[in-house]
Amino acid sequence: MTGSITRTNRVLVIGATGKVGRHLVDELLTAGVAVRALVRNPAKAGLPEGVELVCGDLAEPDTLEPALQGVGGVFLLWPFFSATDAPRVVEAIAKHARHVVYLSSMGVRDDLSPEQNGVWGELEHMIVQSGLEWTFLRAGGFAGNALEWAAQIRGTGVVRRPYGGAVRSSIHEADIAAVAARVLTEPGHAGAKYVLTGPEQLTFADQVRIIGEAIGRPTRWEEIPAEAARQQLLAELGDPGFVDGALAYWAGLADQPEPVTHTVEQLAGRPPRTFREWAADHAETFTARPEDLDGHVMARENG
Repeated sequence: MTGSITRTNRVLVIGATGKVGRHLVDELLTAGVAVRALVRNPAKAGLPEGVELVCGDLAEPDTLEPALQGVGGVFLLWPFFSATDAPRVVEAIAKHARHVVYLSSMGVRDDLSPEQNGVWGELEHMIVQSGLEWTFLRAGGFAGNALEWAAQIRGTGVVRRPYGGAVRSSIHEADIAAVAARVLTEPGHAGAKYVLTGPEQLTFADQVRIIGEAIGRPTRWEEIPAEAARQQLLAELGDPGFVDGALAYWAGLADQPEPVTHTVEQLAGRPPRTFREWAADHAETFTARPEDLDGHVMARENG
């Protein structure tokens, strides 16, 4: 069973309350897998009955030991802009688990150094060096990154950002989770680097239009200068390197669109969900009052 767990082993899901992790918890429970979730506040986790909650925080690697006791596989995502604490986290995982499934980025290239590949490439390199069995899910941009536009759509229906012609193959987070569950629970995936995308190429402007159709309101994209957007994103995210990298990446997508892969269908056994399906799933986020929403935040840009 190289690169997999048996149904009697526990899987530790790091990021279990997030956009991918929450779907993964459901997938694993459905498969009969014992799920342990690393959470900062068990009282607010909101996870299904049967999930074992263990308090811990990636930003404090010493807190991970109780969560890692007796696990066979780990699902890891890294939510930070820096890999500062990552060596201690990877070391802790390697002491206990056999297999780690790491949610990486489609932007990672094997012909570049870890440093050139950013935080995702640095994590991949650490995991390879750790001696763990590993599988990398190199996901394209999350469909959930469109939640960044929710306030503007609720307000005026106009999304004011640059690079409306950027072409993406955004992936529904539930499809990432379906693949993660498969590679965590069956053999044959150790050492694999899977590039995961949605089923179609859409511009940012297309995505805004589709959200409008899902909520029954007119919505449109309004182009603004990149520098104006940079100041907005710096105020929201606070990391100049990340913001500049994202803007540069989006700028290139009009001429070099993101590819579409068939990996989700091959591994999950069903076609990936479309952006239109994602928009329908999240329609309330774009129409409800902010105070009525339950913790919806912008997804980390993953490519």
